[in-house]
Amino acid sequence: MHMADALISPLVGGVMWGVTAAVTACSARKIKAGTDDGVVPLMGVLGAFIFAAQMINFSIPGTGSSGHLGGGMILSILLGPHAAFLTMASVLTVQALFFADGGLLALGCNIFNLAFLPCFVAYPLIYRTIVGAHASEQRVRVASIIAAVVGLQLGALAVVLATFFSGVSELPFTTFLLLMLPIHLAIGIVEGLLTAAVVTCVGKARPGVLATSAAPPLAPQPGSSRLLARWLLLAAITGGLLSWFASTRLDGLEWAIFHSSGREALSAPATDAHSLAAGLQERTAVLPDYNFRPAADSSAAGEVAATGGETGKPWPDVSLATSFSGLLGATLSMLLAGLLGFILLRPRQRP
Repeated sequence: MHMADALISPLVGGVMWGVTAAVTACSARKIKAGTDDGVVPLMGVLGAFIFAAQMINFSIPGTGSSGHLGGGMILSILLGPHAAFLTMASVLTVQALFFADGGLLALGCNIFNLAFLPCFVAYPLIYRTIVGAHASEQRVRVASIIAAVVGLQLGALAVVLATFFSGVSELPFTTFLLLMLPIHLAIGIVEGLLTAAVVTCVGKARPGVLATSAAPPLAPQPGSSRLLARWLLLAAITGGLLSWFASTRLDGLEWAIFHSSGREALSAPATDAHSLAAGLQERTAVLPDYNFRPAADSSAAGEVAATGGETGKPWPDVSLATSFSGLLGATLSMLLAGLLGFILLRPRQRP
């Protein structure tokens, strides 16, 4: 659900930048006021893991489409919503700046869809309501699936509404909506199962997380260093090796765009805002589309390409560029998320 700039008008992009900036400031204040210092390393390593996990698209049988883990629900359960929002925003920023995954003008929309909706709507209203005060593995599984589905359905709806109100892509509203919601329902079910598996494993490794999921115990505990090391190792393996096995099918958004428009590519409007965002992204994206930049890069920044089927990459894509992108992106996400937490909590540290 990483929106490209070709779907967004400067007005909608600017408004959503303002909305996410306000939520970021609010989350920062909340963390500074009442979060334990132990959240900082966990923000970093989970940011690295989510970046790496998002590189692995899984096929949706019978559709010709694919999806990937969003991660907002995992982060919310393990970090709490405010730290989770900042961690996810860090991951999305790294993806947009260094890998051209999602547009810079559309970054506010992407943070809202993939961070705000799971962290501040699906998690508190769905997950915590179902899990209640006395968590059990069964409740966690059910809550994870339902909350992931709700979060992705809201995100898919938000993509369609932002595209509609932008009015720059000429995608038919009804058709686009009827394609986006069902495909992201299937993706949401898979994400819910993955979320339940991850959270249950963490709960077994660190007893107490599931029982107090409304306020995760983030203070350093015996075994925390080993748990952090395992997350880092998992992120490295996922980004460096398992990313070779990502599905070559179009993701849910690209698939819906193709089947809504019948066109293989949607170009960004020729506005000053689009040109500025495209030029900046071209300079910062050292590994566009998680690949080495060709000697003469003639691709149009901000363009949404969709072929309706396979992306043309081999499977498995045994590629040094893919592995390097996974490791570099995970490292940058870890540094940015960890740095945010460190800056916010540093004034409270004592000698």
